[in-house]
Amino acid sequence: MDGYDDLHRFSISEREKFWVSVKDFVGVIAETWGDDVLVDGDRMPGARWFPDARLNFAENLMRRRDDGDALVFRGEDKAAARMSFAEMHAAVSRLAQAFAAAGIEPGDRIGAYMPNMPETIIAMLAAASLGAVWSSCSPDFGIQGVLDRFGQIEPKLVVAVDGYHYNGKTHDCLEKLSAILAELPTVEHCIIVPYTRDAPPLDDIANGILIGDFVADFEAGEIAFRRLPFNHPLYILYSSGTTGVPKCIVHGAGGTLIQHMKEQIIHCDVKPGDRVFYFTTCGWMMWNWLASMLSAQATLLLYDGAPFYPDGNVLWDFAEAEGMTLFGTSAKFIDALAKAGVRPIDTHDLGALRLITSTGSPLVPEGFDYVYEAVKQDVHLASIAGGTDIIGCFVGGNPVGPVWRGEIQAPMLGMDIRVFDDDGKAVVGEKGELVCTRAFPSMPIGFWNDPDDAKYRAAYFERFDNVWCHGDYVEETEHGGTIMFGRSDATLNPGGVRIGTAEIYRQVERFDEVVEGIVIGQEWDADTRIVLFVVLRPGLTLDDDLEAKVRARIRANCSPRHVPARIVQVTDIPRTKSGKITELAVRDVVHGRPIKNAEALANPEALDLFKDLPALGA
Repeated sequence: MDGYDDLHRFSISEREKFWVSVKDFVGVIAETWGDDVLVDGDRMPGARWFPDARLNFAENLMRRRDDGDALVFRGEDKAAARMSFAEMHAAVSRLAQAFAAAGIEPGDRIGAYMPNMPETIIAMLAAASLGAVWSSCSPDFGIQGVLDRFGQIEPKLVVAVDGYHYNGKTHDCLEKLSAILAELPTVEHCIIVPYTRDAPPLDDIANGILIGDFVADFEAGEIAFRRLPFNHPLYILYSSGTTGVPKCIVHGAGGTLIQHMKEQIIHCDVKPGDRVFYFTTCGWMMWNWLASMLSAQATLLLYDGAPFYPDGNVLWDFAEAEGMTLFGTSAKFIDALAKAGVRPIDTHDLGALRLITSTGSPLVPEGFDYVYEAVKQDVHLASIAGGTDIIGCFVGGNPVGPVWRGEIQAPMLGMDIRVFDDDGKAVVGEKGELVCTRAFPSMPIGFWNDPDDAKYRAAYFERFDNVWCHGDYVEETEHGGTIMFGRSDATLNPGGVRIGTAEIYRQVERFDEVVEGIVIGQEWDADTRIVLFVVLRPGLTLDDDLEAKVRARIRANCSPRHVPARIVQVTDIPRTKSGKITELAVRDVVHGRPIKNAEALANPEALDLFKDLPALGA
């Protein structure tokens, strides 16, 4: 083979040989692999990888037990911690024993309402060691946002923090947690991790116990890793909730592990002893991705808080102090740094830094310019894209290839991606739908509460038969790169964070004054901002007081990221003949694009209400 392109072609044409080579090269630990690599490989969904293998995810992440740094944590300027691999092993051992004593068995769900801190990693590893299923939300989620997720999966145990720090302020979580637990009757134990105070009160926390008391009766020792089938459920992640409550996406231990190890050890060139950072919350799949870096025997650099508090240098201070080798972030953060005039190349020693990864939204060409001019000239900048749906990447970095300004370098190994036009024809040099035409190991093993896979099929396989349609609007360049143009559906993506419109509607339409609302993402300043349109009761006008109340409710019950940048009053909302509001048509009108489906609308005249609105020009 001569170069990356040949290797990628091999990874597609000889995919069974390729994935066997991957698991051998990266060193996946398994009790057995069995004889079969892939069964029903032409079915999507339905293909089964390594059906006779037995392994444990946590065992693969806990190879080291030495005194080197495993977890290094900063929580703004309020907290700092450092834990060795030996200390992490001991902590996981004690917590796993406590989980088992509390009745946790393979397949039980453990919900986490936690920041990105060492205790979260430890709890996930303890859960995975037993074969429990881990699912996490970040503590800035409001009550309804958590219930929309955990209410579906019925956790047996919840791990939660007492509060968190953000932008110099301390936020209490116990009142929200009490209300959440009141609606989760399946929770038998709630383990509280003190963070903002030493002894948080537990009077109102049903079945609550401090983590120190929970593990007090157990001594550290060897961990009895439960080796389970390749597709044993490991994580439940969540869709954005565009059309209702979020879909619960179930990912298997083996597929997650082999995909992450391929991406991290091969594509990111992570080596033992590297020090890896990703700015993420526990409500984003990049937290799960970051945790897997332990399988490469790397140190995890964990940060929780605002990325610009007290200023835009805070994460670069962390990078310099810890000898960071991989800096993971979002395109929006890179854009914000550029606008703030932050120049780490002039102020920080980033000699150890080899790779910067950017995801969440398209990295514009000017973002590439900024990194190489103001951060580091000889760094590998890898824009990457995939999603919660596959807990990994379709396209990303190639450590042996050139970086093209404004492009993602290459399709990931083992991922048979194409760009399809509306007729399902593969195109190059034209915009179209990002698709994957052959099965891969990190496809979801299913959706929760979807026994016949109806929701699963509807999510990815309705557009093109037996082809994964990802919902990204992209272009493949002549040299094999990918240019991202954003989501092709109505999902909102401010700052690269996927937000579902239904989550916002559920809050807005609780106001008596509001008859109905419709929300879109407006392309603005190299990003997307949320714009909410509301129809009020006759005779009412949107004033500052009502607007403030709407923002406050969305912030409290969803998250700060859900809060609209603009709220605009309109008198009608376009809808289909079946009565459904149509975000895509409104979005097209706002952006001055032609309407493709006006004939499907019951009231197409309503579209005129959204044209050339002064409120959206600033």
